Amino acid sequence: MIPSRDIARLVEIMAELRTPVTGCPWDLEQTFATIAPYTLEEAYEVADAISKNDMLELREELGDLLLQVVYHARMAEEDDHFDFGDVVEGVTKKMIRRHPHVFGDEHGDKPELVKGIWERIKEEEKAEKRAEREALGLAEKDRGFLDDVPTAFPALQEADKLQRRASKVGFDWNDARLVLDKIREETEELDEELSKTTPDKDRISDELGDTLFALANLARHLDIDPEEALRRTNRKFRRRFAAIEDHAKSADTTLRDMSLDEMEAAWQRAKDHS
Repeated sequence: MIPSRDIARLVEIMAELRTPVTGCPWDLEQTFATIAPYTLEEAYEVADAISKNDMLELREELGDLLLQVVYHARMAEEDDHFDFGDVVEGVTKKMIRRHPHVFGDEHGDKPELVKGIWERIKEEEKAEKRAEREALGLAEKDRGFLDDVPTAFPALQEADKLQRRASKVGFDWNDARLVLDKIREETEELDEELSKTTPDKDRISDELGDTLFALANLARHLDIDPEEALRRTNRKFRRRFAAIEDHAKSADTTLRDMSLDEMEAAWQRAKDHS
């Protein structure tokens, strides 16, 4: 098997790997459920390469992510559901349909107009999907308004999506300061749980979750991506903790041998210079 720039070769390779008897034992035993975590992992590695502006790594990670798509499509083809060509046809059809201002005769020369076109067409597609599923006897009973938000999202992102969805029908605050009040309320309830003689870990977990949910809501009202805000803080923590390590090396000691006061002093120095 010779490498190729043609996507068809990748599809062929996956078919070989999944061929009974002659294929790869590990690949043969995989299912949609067992591969899904790898799919998520590869998507995160793509995002990581982008954050580092590493184009060589990005090229490799995009290939790994593409492999995941081909993998899932192959398993679906084996069960006579659809194949890779159906996936490609579906997404090209969707992109053409959602961009009538590019491929059709609608006008959308401003971002807000394009967004309006996109949202309208997405709603049309949802209605068509429901009709198609009903025709195939696959309709879901009592589908809720929030059911379109995937539960597999990272929790912070899921919270943001749920709140945005609920906001569309008016279930929302109209002032970010009201959300800030809610955060204070949640932290007070968390403090109450922590102050009990016998703290209940489940209750503490619930109150902490409520606080995180409210923080995600505040980020949305401030038009800040909560995931990116936390990533920025994570990067800041890495830099400042690295400064503590540098201090330990310069003082000919180790992190384990430093006192908390010494680490805190090094942290504050790093904070003053960042």
